[in-house]
Amino acid sequence: MADSKTIISEAEEKMDMAIMYLEDALAHIRAGKADVRLLDGIRVDSYGSMVPINNVAAVTTPDARSIAIKPWDKSMFRIIEKAIIDSELGIMPENNGEIIRLGIPPLTEERRKQLSKQCKGEGETAKVSIRNARRDAIDALKKAVKDGMPEDEQKNSEAKLQKVHDKYIKQIDDMLAAKDKEIMTV
Repeated sequence: MADSKTIISEAEEKMDMAIMYLEDALAHIRAGKADVRLLDGIRVDSYGSMVPINNVAAVTTPDARSIAIKPWDKSMFRIIEKAIIDSELGIMPENNGEIIRLGIPPLTEERRKQLSKQCKGEGETAKVSIRNARRDAIDALKKAVKDGMPEDEQKNSEAKLQKVHDKYIKQIDDMLAAKDKEIMTV
């Protein structure tokens, strides 16, 4: 028989995973500011294997509007440039022979709204994951009652679970509000 604490902690673990997923998803959404994580999804061919750009170059943000990529091997310039051009990033790299610079253009109003909508979609996905974790935990609690758990303990556990659920949903709403503010700030 599973006890209520184990069921709630497993649900909390799943909810934590949803929050971590959302943090990662929001980090990859460009908000007009330079962030090295924008390049995380771009892979380059290095000696026969596909690796992230930060494995073959030093990636930095010298200011809020640009990303600097300094390949450790001069032969990687063309490969990195091509990977960036072929990616969905939508930014043209500038190469001066020493460093590849990505200028992050300011966002248009239309693009800001589009990114905001994308963030809301990612937030909704995370909320669904949290609701599913709550539902699975409630089902486990009901099953535990059939296996001999007292009903009042089940009801108390469900109330605790709802509080945990509400805390995580509020955390997602706060994260989305902060990202939305970051996107909409000109």
